[in-house]
Amino acid sequence: MRQVIIGLFLCIAISSSAQINPSHTRISIITCGPGEDLYSLFGHTAIRVTDTVNHIDIVYNWGGFTFDQPYFYIKFMRGKLLYYSLADYYPDFMEEYAEEHRSVYEQVLNLDSAAKLGVINAINHNMEGENKFYKYDFLLDNCTTRVKNILFENNTVKITNNIVPDKTTSRDLIHYYLDRGSEPWTKLGIDILLGSRVDRVVTNDEAMFMPEFFMKGLSEAKKQNADFAQKTTVLLQGSVPENNSEKYIPLIVLSIICLLVFFISRIQSSWAKTTIAFVDSLLLYTTGLLGVLILFMWFGTDHTVCKNNFNIAWAFPLNFPIAFVAFRKRAWLSNYFLITAVITAILLATWFWLPQQLNIALLPVVILLLNRYVNLIDKYRRLSS
Repeated sequence: MRQVIIGLFLCIAISSSAQINPSHTRISIITCGPGEDLYSLFGHTAIRVTDTVNHIDIVYNWGGFTFDQPYFYIKFMRGKLLYYSLADYYPDFMEEYAEEHRSVYEQVLNLDSAAKLGVINAINHNMEGENKFYKYDFLLDNCTTRVKNILFENNTVKITNNIVPDKTTSRDLIHYYLDRGSEPWTKLGIDILLGSRVDRVVTNDEAMFMPEFFMKGLSEAKKQNADFAQKTTVLLQGSVPENNSEKYIPLIVLSIICLLVFFISRIQSSWAKTTIAFVDSLLLYTTGLLGVLILFMWFGTDHTVCKNNFNIAWAFPLNFPIAFVAFRKRAWLSNYFLITAVITAILLATWFWLPQQLNIALLPVVILLLNRYVNLIDKYRRLSS
């Protein structure tokens, strides 16, 4: 409610041409660095409007959501969760980031009076009634793209220099944040759920769905051959460390586990056979459930980034029901595992040429799956003969 009151106050203050004087109104972009928690790992973007005559200093952002929405977690999973715009006094906005020791940067925009009014009117429009709500999309419609669209729809700017290296994809940008934030297991989970949509090479405009790269884009932006934004100012210097040392932990851990399983499978003792039978069931259950989740995120949600997911080539949804009948002596099971083995072998042969980057930590798991499928083919052929 407080944010609504603040927003209304600004609307009233700038609603009449008699009260507003763009010459002493300043508009700037606030970029907040990553925090330590996963939800804050990618940073944040906001617009700051300062009017020295009317004593206004308000920060607008589009990152609001509430747990009070009906069926919150279902909406979140299905990509139907509504986010909304909100406003806060600048000192209150900064207080949160100071407490979390997060960096905050400001870029004052070089706008003429007409451009300032255009941005302010767009902000007001986004604060009115149902306009303040939007369906969040990680790549296409988030707190940063909302700010970017307001600026670029009201100003004709050009960015001639690349703000990211050639052949950079959206997945690369996501990895950049996750590696820096020491989230290797989260990175693995995200890579399993994200489809090939995020593996397209991004343009400058597409790269600016991330706060830090939007800030870089503004630094390179030109309007009528003049800088669109002034030199970046550091408002708060955070202390969140950069750490890439843990990025290969999942690959190391999963490789050790898979090698251990392989060596146990070569032992002919009864305990080893019992252990491997348990591992086979666990692999079927796990990959089957992951396959069901991938299908749900692909077809049952509005998450565009989860569609066309090649991880379905190793995480077979049918493995889940097969796990419940694998203990029976069914001749057709050998045919099922033959099919899965062929698909898995093709996946391994084309691993580095797929239109989707699969997480390298999954490679030993997929190799183990192929090994177990081949053994299960032989096992069920012998059991049914």
